[in-house]
Amino acid sequence: MDYPVIFEIERIYYPVLAAVGITVNLVAIVILSRGKCGLSKCITRYLVGMAAADLTVVIIEVIMKRINNIYVPVNVLFITPICALKLVTKMAALDCSVWFTVAFTVDRFVAICCQNLKPKFCTQRMASLVVGTVCMLGCLRSIPFYFVYQPQFIINGVPYFCILTAAYHTSPWWAAYEFFDSILTPLLPIFFILFFNVLTAKHIIMSNIVRRTLLRNVDNHNDPETENRKKSMILLFTLSGNFILLWATYVVHSLSWRVKNYNYTDRYYTNPIYINQQTGYMLQLLSSCTNTCIYGLTLRKFREELRNGVKYLFTLNGRVCK
Repeated sequence: MDYPVIFEIERIYYPVLAAVGITVNLVAIVILSRGKCGLSKCITRYLVGMAAADLTVVIIEVIMKRINNIYVPVNVLFITPICALKLVTKMAALDCSVWFTVAFTVDRFVAICCQNLKPKFCTQRMASLVVGTVCMLGCLRSIPFYFVYQPQFIINGVPYFCILTAAYHTSPWWAAYEFFDSILTPLLPIFFILFFNVLTAKHIIMSNIVRRTLLRNVDNHNDPETENRKKSMILLFTLSGNFILLWATYVVHSLSWRVKNYNYTDRYYTNPIYINQQTGYMLQLLSSCTNTCIYGLTLRKFREELRNGVKYLFTLNGRVCK
């Protein structure tokens, strides 16, 4: 059977994404949790939270939905209550991942630009409180969507698959809620990330100019403070830029979909709008697998911990084989 090109790509893409996503996020959680990467406990808490949320997205959306739908015949995961629960859980996990990125961006802004607030805000306790609050709000925000799905088929008295109810399409309350939801994730997070990054970059540039002026006549030009700010800025901007770039296609499609109100019921798989939609999903889910690569590229101690872990595994394997 000949599949559309986008299907052929998805059949290869999602299994690879699942294998990579599970591996890199587990590695990130283990290495960051050890606390030997030279990062503060506050930063570590946010990064571990992001990795845990991304891991959940990979398990729920990539493995239990995308791969399951492509390769596995009708099974228990297609039963309507379970199907709806998957959708709600994925939505909550995506919200957490997105808003953890925002929280990390705000934390770095306060740490670099607001020295008076830093002792109170940039602490492990505050980070834990923020992570817990974001998780709770993400779950509460996604719960109403559990009730907008109904079975597509009833087989031997068992409801299968999830389709939106007629009330969802006609209710002004749901229309308003969906509009609010699209602003909440990801338009508002993207605005916050860009806004605080611009302020942080401006502050760092101005501070570096002042410090270079003060240290101009000093024999030793090595400035640890400037180097630390540079490292923080590289990590912050790389994580934020990666998030915005990989979500951009999805955001543009979502905005244009609202204008065109394109109907996917007939599933015209070769339609450019449908292909753009699926591409947006693939890039969006890819963002759940790239943070570990960013840590490896920007954090020397993370790379060292990763190398030590690989050496340990090979050594352990050698001992077991003996």
